[in-house]
Amino acid sequence: MERFVWKARLLPGKREEYIRRHDEIWPEMTELLNKAGIHNYTIWRAGDELIGYYEAEKGIAFASSTQAESPLVDKWNEYMKDVMVMEKDPATGTHYALEQVFYHK
Repeated sequence: MERFVWKARLLPGKREEYIRRHDEIWPEMTELLNKAGIHNYTIWRAGDELIGYYEAEKGIAFASSTQAESPLVDKWNEYMKDVMVMEKDPATGTHYALEQVFYHK
């Protein structure tokens, strides 16, 4: 199991809408996350900054490629682009990975 963390930024005045969309997450999106081996997916907010964390039971490479190859993820990203900004790594087509500098088990 590998862990992954990403960050993004909420657009001004979009906090409630961002939360509403996640409260009403599409069932097919949760199915895709499960297929990708993504579990314990959590998103935190600090001001307008978003920090996401998940555990990838099949590894980050599998989770990333499963998401990058999915038209559903493209549809979700299009749906979310009016409430948030997330830079993507052109090499992988997914979120930039944050560097882990400390871990306590």
